[in-house]
Amino acid sequence: MSDTFAIGELGRATDTKVETVRYYERIGLLSQPRRTSGNYRAYDRGHLNRLSFIRRSRDLGFSLDQVRALLDLADQRDRPCEAVDEIARGHLAEVERKIADLEALRDELRGMVRQCGHGSVRDCRIIEALSPGDALAAAPG
Repeated sequence: MSDTFAIGELGRATDTKVETVRYYERIGLLSQPRRTSGNYRAYDRGHLNRLSFIRRSRDLGFSLDQVRALLDLADQRDRPCEAVDEIARGHLAEVERKIADLEALRDELRGMVRQCGHGSVRDCRIIEALSPGDALAAAPG
């Protein structure tokens, strides 16, 4: 790999769409690269490393604000890592809450599917469970 990358090369190296790279530049997560004599963006290894960090953080579900905070902390290597831990612990708590919500959703859907009698839609327990009382019975059909 060379020392500079065109935007497409940077995108391919980090599995990031070109428009997403531009977006990260616009919102300040990724610094503006220098420009070539032909006015093309010329990214360096620092951009590659930073974009890789952003992508990995996003893949783990961190919000853009959390990524921004993590990048700010990563740029201050001598600071204690309590702030990083706090961000990660907060995110972990949110992931665990979402997992609990999804497990409850799964259980509810399983119960609905188990009640299916494979008869006509008129007698379908799933439609019944999704319907607000007799609202569908009164609908024109």
